Amino acid sequence: MAALKWLTPRKQSATERSVLAGTAAAEAAESALATLEPPSPESEAPGPEAPAPAEPAEPAFPVPGEPRAAAFFDLDNTVMQGAALFHFGRGLYKRKFFDKRDLLRFAWQQAYFRLAGAEDPEHMQDARDSALSIVKGHRVEELMSIGEEIYDEYMAGKIWPGTRALAQAHLDAGQRVWLVTAAPVETATIIARRLGLTGALGTVAESADGVYTGRLVGEPLHGPAKAEAVRALAAAEDLDLSRCAAYSDSHNDIPMLSLVGHPYAINPDGGLRRHARAEGWRLRDYRTGRKAAKIGIPAAAGTGAIAGGVLAGIAVHRRRR
Repeated sequence: MAALKWLTPRKQSATERSVLAGTAAAEAAESALATLEPPSPESEAPGPEAPAPAEPAEPAFPVPGEPRAAAFFDLDNTVMQGAALFHFGRGLYKRKFFDKRDLLRFAWQQAYFRLAGAEDPEHMQDARDSALSIVKGHRVEELMSIGEEIYDEYMAGKIWPGTRALAQAHLDAGQRVWLVTAAPVETATIIARRLGLTGALGTVAESADGVYTGRLVGEPLHGPAKAEAVRALAAAEDLDLSRCAAYSDSHNDIPMLSLVGHPYAINPDGGLRRHARAEGWRLRDYRTGRKAAKIGIPAAAGTGAIAGGVLAGIAVHRRRR
């Protein structure tokens, strides 16, 4: 895949790897637009497991007739209940991509992150390397096909109706809507297509001749890398970020939320809730009672995202440079 001219690394606050991950994700999203097909009507409706919205989904934004406006939605615990990457991992385990020993190691890393509330660099690196080794040598098209099956098996019934309505409001206003997630970009693209969204920004893994090499392009699309991806896509699509909206549940996405003129905290964790209140951002919570306490933990962040999602290893086709 040829690199686009606008994908030039920026020498600002984000690390070089974050910039590389963000710009690679934006390039992948642009390339995927040509292959997106309209979703079938039955795939758009949430399944019976989807929880009911806790409040009406009537945003003060968007404003129709703003061609340079768009919306960016985090995926895990924002659009989808729980971590999409975890659901994908379940599907791969069912298909014997890895054994119980691997499963237990990833589960321990996820539990450690939840309990510690912080990212351990050694755990993140171990999870990343182990997950990429699982998919190394597999064909991209093979995992794409499996991804479609796994969406139907585990993800379709996990979409938050309230957030889905927010996304639809942007679409009805004639605006583009993008998922922005640490999940592999092809997994994210499958979900975006099924929901009728414009496209997705996600973690990009390298492939050569349609086969995964076991390496990432940059780093997982997490934290500052998400902001870099949104900034790069906005430049490519001629978007005015001051007119755009962004939605997330996690304090890790504050860099992305801070880029836009209309930030929203959806099902927020404690850190994001405090920040949103301090900044006067709008909050919405579609969880209730004990369920909110359980899934309010940032399962999509850090090690959890890497262990669950890079485990899937699905990403855009990339040639060795």
